[in-house]
Amino acid sequence: MIANDIGRVARRPAAALFLLAAACSRDAGDGKDSARAADSAASAMADMAGMSGAADTSLASTSTTFSAAQIANGHVRWATPDRATISGVVEVTGQLVPNEDRTARLAASAQARVLRVHVSPGDRVESGTPLVTMQSQEASMAQADVMKATAELTSRRSAAAYAKAARERADRLLALKAIPRQDYERAIADDEAAQAGARQAEAELQRAQSNAEQLGVDLRDGSMILRSPIAGVVTTREAVPGAVVGAGAALVTITDPTALWLLVAVPEGIASDVHVGSSLHFSVAPYPSDTFAARVQSVSAAFDATTRSLPVRGVVEISRARLRPEMYARVWIEATDRSAAITVPDSAIQRLDGSTVVFVAHPDGQGGARFEKRIVQVGGTAHGRTSVVSGLTSADRVVVAGAYAVKAQLAKAKMPKMEM
Repeated sequence: MIANDIGRVARRPAAALFLLAAACSRDAGDGKDSARAADSAASAMADMAGMSGAADTSLASTSTTFSAAQIANGHVRWATPDRATISGVVEVTGQLVPNEDRTARLAASAQARVLRVHVSPGDRVESGTPLVTMQSQEASMAQADVMKATAELTSRRSAAAYAKAARERADRLLALKAIPRQDYERAIADDEAAQAGARQAEAELQRAQSNAEQLGVDLRDGSMILRSPIAGVVTTREAVPGAVVGAGAALVTITDPTALWLLVAVPEGIASDVHVGSSLHFSVAPYPSDTFAARVQSVSAAFDATTRSLPVRGVVEISRARLRPEMYARVWIEATDRSAAITVPDSAIQRLDGSTVVFVAHPDGQGGARFEKRIVQVGGTAHGRTSVVSGLTSADRVVVAGAYAVKAQLAKAKMPKMEM
């Protein structure tokens, strides 16, 4: 009976544990044997397939061990940090916003009904690209004004041409003394009046055309078309087909993605270190290992009364479309005071579990090493090196090459091992 129970253990591990415990209980006959049976069941549970490595120790979550072969294959190298005399660095929070000097916020020039919207947020447009087509009574009136002014100009030009011909004929007749001088002077006056009327008609046509152009009127069908005045990217679109909008209602916003503003609130203590033309360095959450630069364009003349900070605006020139408006940034401002600081290569700085970390090596003397995750606070970055404000000492051996291999192994060690 017991042998048959044990034979079913391999097929059904969970049921086998209870049978095995019961069999041990029947064979033993006292409390000590029952305890040993329970221990055997617990051991079997721990050895079940798929249950090994279900939990990590705190040491495993903060360090990992490499053999000499792994270090060689991963091209892992470490070195002690350098100490350099650099300017003091203060970290503040900033925000990227659209560059208003290169942004067009387009609105309806008159009350109208939206017929069609040609763009969506994210679309790239060129100068003159149609954005919104609308129908408006003012657009229809502007179209009619242009048509009337055109007809009036045609009529006045014909009259001016006739008056000019009559004056030339009067000149010839007067030379022959074939007409009285009064008739000659009347011909001159008629010609001048006709020419003035033609000029007046031309001015009226220009006014009508200018009005139609400002409204964006298509003179072929009288519709009102809103066009992009700049090349850029559509950031917002409030226009909805079928909606009736009033004059001044926001419809579409276009911005040039190659330039942004960086808004920073500089603490009062270092306000004297920031001036127009100085540089700002910053990073953003989507690209934590990259450092970007901005040039200070303007410094407010007054402090913010609530935060006691100085509003500063910087211009960010973007070569690749990675930065976007409304991103928050970590901004580093160099202070005037200079002090010695620990610096490491940029390649040593990694992001792990939402923190900025480096890996500190502890060699075992046989070619292998244990690598410890160390959370650090970094300062500014310059010439390929990053200053470390806290978390490291000059005696630590920091991984300067192959840090990604250590990071991957540490992440792998934290995963539960599911062996089926």
